[in-house]
Amino acid sequence: MRIEVVFSAAPRQVEVVPLELPDGATLRDAVEASGLLSRHPHFGPQSLSLSVWGRPQPAEHPLREGDRVELCRGLLVDPKEARRLRYKGQGGAKKKRA
Repeated sequence: MRIEVVFSAAPRQVEVVPLELPDGATLRDAVEASGLLSRHPHFGPQSLSLSVWGRPQPAEHPLREGDRVELCRGLLVDPKEARRLRYKGQGGAKKKRA
C-alpha cells in the first residue's frame, strides 16, 4: 500500500516521505520506515504525537492505502496568543476613514 509520512521540523519547512508498505502496516511501521526520526534526532518519539489525516491515533493504528501519516510536534506558542501578538505588532486596530 502507498502512504506518505509528513513532518515539519520548523515553521514553513515540510518534509514528505512517500512509502510503499505491506498491508497491515501500522503508524509505528510507517514512522520507522520513513527515517524522519533518525534525520531529526533532537525530536524524540515522546515529544511527537501521531495522526492520520489530522486525527490523533495510537502508534498501533493500522494504515490504509493513501493514508497521510503526520508527525506532530508540540506548539511553542498558543495560536491565539501568537495571533494577538502579530496584531499588536502591526499597530493594533487602525481607525477607519469616514
